[in-house]
Amino acid sequence: MDWNQVLTIVGTNIALILVSLGTAVTLFLWARGEASNDRREFHKEIREDRKDFLTLLRGIQEEMKDFHARLCAIEERNKK
Repeated sequence: MDWNQVLTIVGTNIALILVSLGTAVTLFLWARGEASNDRREFHKEIREDRKDFLTLLRGIQEEMKDFHARLCAIEERNKK
């Protein structure tokens, strides 16, 4: 085996390693970007759901206050 064959084999292996490494880094960066986008969308949905939940909670609180006021009025009428 002469040196040209050895250099060709070594060079080919180095090239394959560099291409594999470049592909792995590129895929890692792409996956990281996708995960960041998913996280942002998830947090946006959580904020929207929280707003809806707080709106429902305030509505329930208002109904409870209204019910309590009517109940107190009924009790006052029954005391007289």
